[in-house]
Order: sequence, then C-alpha cells, then structure tokens
Amino acid sequence: MDVIDSRLIDLLQENGRATQLELAKAVGLSQPAVAERIRKLEDRGVITGYTARIDAIKLGLDLTAFIGVGIEHPKFFDGFTKKVMGLEEVLECHRVAGEDSYLLKVKTRNTRSLDRLLVEVLRTIPGVTRTHTTIVLSSIKEETLVRSGLAEDSHA
Repeated sequence: MDVIDSRLIDLLQENGRATQLELAKAVGLSQPAVAERIRKLEDRGVITGYTARIDAIKLGLDLTAFIGVGIEHPKFFDGFTKKVMGLEEVLECHRVAGEDSYLLKVKTRNTRSLDRLLVEVLRTIPGVTRTHTTIVLSSIKEETLVRSGLAEDSHA
C-alpha cells in the first residue's frame, strides 16, 4: 500500500459516495487507475464494504451502553459469538483481556429494552457468568475513520 492508496482510503471513509472521477482528481490519477486501485484494495480486504452513517436517536434508539460479559470457560466462546452475531442491538463485540471476556457496544430504545437484552438474552447464553453495564450519558467522540498514517507522513 502506498501514499495514493492511503489517500483513497481516507477519501472514501470521509465520503463513501465520492465518484471515481472525484477521487481521481483528488489523487492526481486517471479514473481507470483509481478504479483498479480500489478494486485491489477490496480484493485484499483492506476495504471491506461501504455504508451510510445513521443518527440512531432519530431512529428511536436513544440508549447506548457498553456491556462487559464474563464467560465461564473458552469452550463457550463460539456459542456466545454465534448468538451475539444475530443480535441487532449489538453494534460491536470485542473479545478482551482483563475481568471481562467480551465487551459489547449496544443501542436500544430505552432502559426496558436494555433490561430485556441483559436478562432474557445475554444472561441466558450458555457459559455467561455475569454482565456489567455502563450506560452512556453523552458521546463526545464517535469516529469510524481509520487513518493509515501514510498520507499524513508524506506532508511532514
């Protein structure tokens, strides 16, 4: 990956609806050259997909929470991850080191729906020994951009 690939990745993350022509102008290449670079980045799995960012509150999902989940034994990890993959409330699931086995980021409508998720779903998954929940009062920064650093290094 070179500086141009890095810049294309940054541009696409900033505006996933940018045309190949707009991207070509921004990086100083032809449209076919940009198309080929993007195809290669997709083929290598650097670019994994395209999406729109949504204001969850406007969809009625007013509550964001982080849930630490303790799992009794690693033999339960596969079953837990399969179950979590099917839960639309779970936006992120990370296996972590420390007291918790997993850390989840969830969005729900309210505390009642969060309670249902905890009691009726998560705590009933085989191997789950405990959960602890932190409710978000306000979000200072939520970012999805992942910068490679190559484009910035070239300006130094």
